[in-house]
Amino acid sequence: MLWQDFNYPKYKYNSMKSKDTEIDRASERDKFDSTEKMPTLSEKINRALVEGYTENFKITSKGLTDEVEGKYYLASEVNIPNFHRFEGYSDPQDNAILYWLETNDGRKGILVDAYGAYSDVKVSNFIREVEDIQKTKK
Repeated sequence: MLWQDFNYPKYKYNSMKSKDTEIDRASERDKFDSTEKMPTLSEKINRALVEGYTENFKITSKGLTDEVEGKYYLASEVNIPNFHRFEGYSDPQDNAILYWLETNDGRKGILVDAYGAYSDVKVSNFIREVEDIQKTKK
């Protein structure tokens, strides 16, 4: 049996590729891509906003605060209902963590920090303290 005997589809070479053809090929490849599409940091921040986490918190030497009202919260006054960790695809140093935070007076917001070696020591210590308090409450 010769190779001509097999029923191979005939492909024509076209040196002028159209954008539609390239898009079709890309979408065809996506059908067979088993790589799970991970959400991005901005997608999770947008989700937090939809869920009512509208404050933009930061950590100072006095504790957790926002940039508007200037009220400070101790670790015992904060709860972490959710968090998301992100790793960069091309750079292992491109890591971040997003915390969804709730305060004892009902304010809800987010806190973003680097993850790993580049994390902010103040943020890491504060979050660790909050987590330790949450563990003892359970």
